[in-house]
Amino acid sequence: REMIAQIYLKRGALVPMHEHPSEQMTYVLQGALKVLVGREETIVREGEVLLIPAGVPHQMEALEDTFELDVFSPIREDWIEAIQST
Repeated sequence: REMIAQIYLKRGALVPMHEHPSEQMTYVLQGALKVLVGREETIVREGEVLLIPAGVPHQMEALEDTFELDVFSPIREDWIEAIQST
């Protein structure tokens, strides 16, 4: 009932404001992200974990080249559908 994704973002990459019905944990393995969750902005650096509650709008900007893991629960059905349609 969980999904894990490895994500690499180049410095300056922006994941635009969005929300989803899955809770999300983001673990930064390398680099740094500026994250806006609701109205709260935070910096997540190497070795840190951020929890994004389900249904809360959020966006991310890579402050450096960043390698991170995202864990979603429940799985992101929209991602599964997108993969299957390619």
